[in-house]
Amino acid sequence: MHSEQEILKAKKRVKAKKEFYQHLMSYAIVNGFLMALNLIVSPGYFWFIFPLLGWGVGLAFHYVDVFGIPGFDILSKEWEERELEKVLRENKEVKSPKIQLPAPNPEQGKTLELKELRKNYDESDFV
Repeated sequence: MHSEQEILKAKKRVKAKKEFYQHLMSYAIVNGFLMALNLIVSPGYFWFIFPLLGWGVGLAFHYVDVFGIPGFDILSKEWEERELEKVLRENKEVKSPKIQLPAPNPEQGKTLELKELRKNYDESDFV
């Protein structure tokens, strides 16, 4: 069973993810509305790009706060532990006995016959 501290930490993490996704949804809805409004009211000047970019920077920082910088988890202790487990699993799999295939049937001979398949293709066979 999990300790109370682990459960609280997990709940906090789930709450942070939920808040990020709510932030992302409001970003998409509001900026979609602003873009539509801009294209209706003043189609010659794209002013919606300014709130889109400004809020996008804030959304990017929120993402990094919740999920971290993609590719930089290599510096974390959790990544090191996952890699250690992976290497240990790989070593265990290498040491496990291999399935041996039966010896070839002496009646078949020692050469394999390679059959040639031919088909006339027309251009409709290709995408």
